[in-house]
Amino acid sequence: MGPVIRVGVAVALAVLALLAGCGEREEPGDGGSTPEQFDLALDWFPNPDHAGIYEALDRGYFEEAGLEVEPQIPSDPSAPIKQVAAGRADLAISYEPEVMLAREEGLDVIAVGALVREPLTSLVSLGKRSIRDARELDGKRVATAGIPYQDAYLRAILEEVGLNENDVEQIDVGLNLLSPLLAGKVDATLGMFWNVEGVELAERGDDPTVVPVDELGIPTYDELVLVASGERVTEDPEAIRLFLAALERGTRDAAENPGGATAALLRANNDLDPKLTRAQVGDTLPVLLPSKGGRPYGFMDPARWREFAGFMVDEELIETLPSTDELLTNDLLPGKIPD
Repeated sequence: MGPVIRVGVAVALAVLALLAGCGEREEPGDGGSTPEQFDLALDWFPNPDHAGIYEALDRGYFEEAGLEVEPQIPSDPSAPIKQVAAGRADLAISYEPEVMLAREEGLDVIAVGALVREPLTSLVSLGKRSIRDARELDGKRVATAGIPYQDAYLRAILEEVGLNENDVEQIDVGLNLLSPLLAGKVDATLGMFWNVEGVELAERGDDPTVVPVDELGIPTYDELVLVASGERVTEDPEAIRLFLAALERGTRDAAENPGGATAALLRANNDLDPKLTRAQVGDTLPVLLPSKGGRPYGFMDPARWREFAGFMVDEELIETLPSTDELLTNDLLPGKIPD
């Protein structure tokens, strides 16, 4: 990882200055006494993927930007993107494949920033039954969560090594992938995150073998993205721009002080184990920041999205190849000054 560059404050201030001259309407962060309520729909309960969010909340960065951010915890990870489309949330954490599926269904949503810029979804096995090569899946029992695009991952992974769906016993166990693996009821799971369950299994001493799906032939993609409605991005993007700038500040602070980020998460979720969360945060923080190359925080690579969309078409998850302009915009990221 390159040197940490503190640009979040300067970006936020630059945006505030621009907003101050935009007319009579009071915008977030323009010095008004009442922050604008900003509803953020999480993808799941507070966890290490949200380290930058809770660090920014803990340090008051959203308040400084004029936003009163209210995280909402869903019961279903597929729900947040629908909340945004229906106008019940200002921003949602979702998944790159879900953005493509939503657009296919006619929902007016668009990704405005990458929260986790590489795949977390992994093939996980344990101990002596470890599976490092997809060829070793022949004749094995594999648990999945019943998510259509993850089922497509498994098909594509098998096809990559000359196998097919009949060569494995696929078992839909819902979102609780951990229990059947620990109980020995399956040989592997597809759907766990390497930075969450993978770290948990390692900390428990269960000797996991964890292989991210992009190492098994699936095109790389942004696992978690921030999604807004297309109408909001077109007509009223300022609060989103300020949110992203404050989030960058929180994420960079978390990278500099993982202990502080862990503490912020523990305060947000009493069910988290302190030792385990410290380990998970440490492994997660590197993928919350941009890699070297001068890209802004949250940057989404249109070429990578185009390739992954082609995969979705090939797997008949979507019918037509969408334009990347319909799927994402990098125009609201920190460092981008509005026209």
